[in-house]
Amino acid sequence: MDPSRISLRPFNCSDVDEFLKWASDDRVTRYLRWNTIASREEALEYIEKVAIPHPWRQSICLDDRSIGYVSIRPESGDCRCRAPVGYAVSAEHWGQGIATIALKIAVSSVFKDFPDLVRLEALVEVENKGSQRVLEKVGFLKEGFLRKYGYCKGEIRDMFIYSFLSSDMFL
Repeated sequence: MDPSRISLRPFNCSDVDEFLKWASDDRVTRYLRWNTIASREEALEYIEKVAIPHPWRQSICLDDRSIGYVSIRPESGDCRCRAPVGYAVSAEHWGQGIATIALKIAVSSVFKDFPDLVRLEALVEVENKGSQRVLEKVGFLKEGFLRKYGYCKGEIRDMFIYSFLSSDMFL
């Protein structure tokens, strides 16, 4: 994949149809904390009420078409030094390196956007091998195994925790 074709930008309401294509796919939302989007109206509401007001939720774009997202939400107060990371890419674009490129772009800019931020954290379900590969390619360190740690889609699941520090170098 030519990295110049991939960009991150804030969501806007005109992304609704492209967003719906991937957000309505159970394969894409399987490991996400939010449910599959079922209609254009629901997609527009999600963009307006969740994606746009979010402090740092960017659309992953291929040739400026929304094909996924990266979300980084710095904590507040004494925990403002860390932020959870989430991301997803449309199933038709899996295995092309797009999530890796997008996450590298996100990591390189988010530390500039939030000067107090020192640590990014990603929780990944044990079964989600693709996401684990993405994190490792970007340079995240697998720190540990968390038993019965995360609640997702009606189940409490085992997770791995990964981190990336502002002082880490990209691989």
